[in-house]
Amino acid sequence: MLIRLRYGRRLQTYLKIGACVLVGLCYFAFLFRESLNAYEHRERATAAELEAESEPSKQQLKLKRQQLQRQRILAKQQEQGKPIAGGNASAGSSSSLVAAPPPPPPVTTLNPVYEYSEELHSRTERELQRRSEHLAAVCDRYKLQEKYPPNPWEFFVSPGHNNLVWCNVFKAASSTWMYYFNILAGYDVKYLQRTETQPLELARKRFPRPELGELMELLPSALSFLFVRDPFERILSAYRNKLEGNKNTFYKALGNKIVHRYRKRNLGGPWPRCGPTFEEFVRFLIAEHAAGKRFDEHWAPVYSFCTPCSVNFTIIGKTETFQRDSEFIIRQAGLESLLLGLGKLPQRKQRKIGNQARSGVKSEVLVERYFADLDRSTLDQLLKIYRIDFELFDYDYRRYYDMVHPWSLEQSTSASGAPAVGSTSTTPSIASAGHSTQGQTT
Repeated sequence: MLIRLRYGRRLQTYLKIGACVLVGLCYFAFLFRESLNAYEHRERATAAELEAESEPSKQQLKLKRQQLQRQRILAKQQEQGKPIAGGNASAGSSSSLVAAPPPPPPVTTLNPVYEYSEELHSRTERELQRRSEHLAAVCDRYKLQEKYPPNPWEFFVSPGHNNLVWCNVFKAASSTWMYYFNILAGYDVKYLQRTETQPLELARKRFPRPELGELMELLPSALSFLFVRDPFERILSAYRNKLEGNKNTFYKALGNKIVHRYRKRNLGGPWPRCGPTFEEFVRFLIAEHAAGKRFDEHWAPVYSFCTPCSVNFTIIGKTETFQRDSEFIIRQAGLESLLLGLGKLPQRKQRKIGNQARSGVKSEVLVERYFADLDRSTLDQLLKIYRIDFELFDYDYRRYYDMVHPWSLEQSTSASGAPAVGSTSTTPSIASAGHSTQGQTT
């Protein structure tokens, strides 16, 4: 019995020791596997970073080859044209009916329909000069330089490209120029096509926000520009992109806040989940402005955001003439080899750059439908916020009075002595438009 007992105890001890060893081996195997996975992940991340850093040089070589190829094609066309011209000259004595050879085809530009010429360049230059003079006159008329000091928050400065300075006005072709600045930052086109990183985040890695002193020192020698848009079309585009239908997860909380504040519901009934209407969004803007609160950059007025009266921009581009103005800027900066004739992006990237909704319908086509939900009084209050932008950039706000309801619901159901529908209302002055906007810059 004693022998069996001792043998049984030894066997139990050996089994326990074996189990502990087995558990220890499994644990160390698990740690080794995790360490190996972490090492492989770190190696892949390092390889991706090196690839991203090496891609700019590949892109530059590719663009140089494309430029040399275009130059060779133009040289061949000119060589072919010279003997024909000589033949025409010699034949001119015998026949005056010989036609001159056709000019070589224009170099590919941003827009295949748009053809660059010296005449168009001069016409564009005159139009841009007229815009700058108009803006300066409005700034002087209302003394806006003193009210809105320079705000460097959304400026991009590229000293390595002839001191190019751009103020990013959201919802005014901003995605397109963000893409261009990422090209200037050295990112390869293929990398920009496949990356999921936000373009603004990529650009800020290479172009950090400038200090006010740095910006003001650089501006006199810089080619500075911004792009603007009809102010009400811009806020409608921002509403459709960020708040309509509560589809944008980042702005969903704000959309719910607007609905809870401005929408009436049946007693005890649930809140609707479709997001705020455009009329509710406008009421929200009016209330935020009256309270002196800071606006989101997607609907902040340009006069307080890019402060064009305090920053003497070289060029004021417009989305209505975006292709022409963009090419003018690119040629003035000497960046044709980098930015003209870029390859196409995937369809989803093109839609994002073009600031289009998934339906492909642009906001300017839908303006009348959305503004039909507003009344005249609401439009007056909204105009107090954006009237300065209309004045500065020479947009017509009067057309919106033909889209809205003549009077508010309260006025139409009040005393019968209410004014006639066709009577005109007094539009807010530009002085009231600038009220409490000092704190709205972002």
